[in-house]
Amino acid sequence: MRVILNYCLQGGLMMDDLPALVGPEGEDWRVPVGELQTRQSSLASSLRESGLKGALIQTPVDLYYYTGGRQNGTLLVTAEGDARLFVRRSLARAKYESGGSDSPHTVETFPRMAQFTEEIGCTPAMQFGELPHGFASNFAEKTGATEDCTSIVHTQREVKSAWELQMMAEGAEIQLAMFEAVETLGGEGVSEIELVAAAEAVSRAAGFGGNVQMRRFPLQCDRGVIVSGRAGGIPSFFDSAIGGTGPHPMASMGSGFSTIKANEPVLVDLVHLHRGYVVDATRMFVAGSLSSQWQERLEDMVAVKEVVVDILDQGLDCSEAWRQGLALAEEFGHGDNLMGMAPDQSRFLGHSVGLQLDESPVVAEGFDRPLPIGGTMAIEPKVVYADGSIGSEDTWVRDEEGMRPITMDGAVPWITEW
Repeated sequence: MRVILNYCLQGGLMMDDLPALVGPEGEDWRVPVGELQTRQSSLASSLRESGLKGALIQTPVDLYYYTGGRQNGTLLVTAEGDARLFVRRSLARAKYESGGSDSPHTVETFPRMAQFTEEIGCTPAMQFGELPHGFASNFAEKTGATEDCTSIVHTQREVKSAWELQMMAEGAEIQLAMFEAVETLGGEGVSEIELVAAAEAVSRAAGFGGNVQMRRFPLQCDRGVIVSGRAGGIPSFFDSAIGGTGPHPMASMGSGFSTIKANEPVLVDLVHLHRGYVVDATRMFVAGSLSSQWQERLEDMVAVKEVVVDILDQGLDCSEAWRQGLALAEEFGHGDNLMGMAPDQSRFLGHSVGLQLDESPVVAEGFDRPLPIGGTMAIEPKVVYADGSIGSEDTWVRDEEGMRPITMDGAVPWITEW
């Protein structure tokens, strides 16, 4: 991405230079103003239905979702549909990212706190479910906020617009090139971390911003997890089937310095974020060929994937997809190895994705509702054994016709031999 920012000693950031914040082909990468307007109107409608007078939006991800940028500030959306963005910094950039003169909300300097409480003119709900306690408590004390709007925001973001789905489709094309980079470099003797670096170079050059956003504290995630042989059986802090050694204890998940050995499974789980939107997919590689036992395990996981997709396609509950997928995995004999080895097993078979990797709903117990029309989910049944891991994953959307893949699905084989 070309970024040309012109600073002067007196004036700071010059608005005339901001249009140079563009994509790799010179295209405008701002969120369309129509998207922002629709999102703010939908939030206002939900607030009215919930009997709330307004909401303060303060998490970086949701500021991007509703205003088109993630500057340091607070967005007020009222039940009547008015929207005001109060910015600490950068005001100039916030105005530009919001659409300039076409912005659906006002963009203002954040006033002193006492004045702010007078300015908002209502007792707002807040995102208590996501904000740090100290930050939230300070705002709540000053504004009188007691109601939580976290679930309202999460529910709204579950349904993706046509524009959001286009962002994910474009991301899937870049992700395919990441897998191609792994195929080109890989082979016996190559280290996991060399492979993931090759994949991440493709992602970074295409505009990935450097962070995979997570909703659950304290989860952090690498965008590339490549684990070979026994490293695929090592658990980590991360709530997922695959742990990996990581390069050191502070980065204790994902790819490490293990090298690929002949005929052992190499699991390649790659995430790319295109303009903030997540796509997630997994494929298997091997230097040589897999044993019949590993081949059978892979076929089992593809069968579990098909069951989960079928249940979601019918509009049945995500919890039902979990139960049926689990039952099939147990029938295959993988009950103690599905999504990790006991006691470090994850209890899901799919997670919704969007601006964050771990959105709702989830294919897990307790999610007694279907994936909504417009919902996007990474479906990833995997089994983990002491000598490695294997599985499948693609990102899917449920539309009016049913479930369809956003990422590779059948375009790339489940197993590639180097």
